[in-house]
Amino acid sequence: QLQLVESGGGLVQAGGSLRLSCAASRSIFSINRMGWYRQAPGKQRESVETITSGGITNYKDSMKGRFTISRDVAKNTVYLQMNRLKPEDTAVYYCGAEQGFTYWGQGTQVTVSS
Repeated sequence: QLQLVESGGGLVQAGGSLRLSCAASRSIFSINRMGWYRQAPGKQRESVETITSGGITNYKDSMKGRFTISRDVAKNTVYLQMNRLKPEDTAVYYCGAEQGFTYWGQGTQVTVSS
């Protein structure tokens, strides 16, 4: 079993920054892929940025240069640094971990005001 707990969401003005954290209940060293996903009202969940156990990252073009994923294996935590936020980034952000099965956190709300 693996539990994921997100934190760091909130309300921010357009152009601002937030850092999301995802704390795992056990070591993330060997987890195939971890990442951040988001779901806006009325829309499907989409991938934001992911990172493999080998440190390879993958992200949507619309986040390029604005969002950065990182992980601290010693702390069993994955981060998402979000800069130059836009109103369209408003969504619930979820942490996910793929290890034969996809585990999800409960999500954290990010609201960007214009």
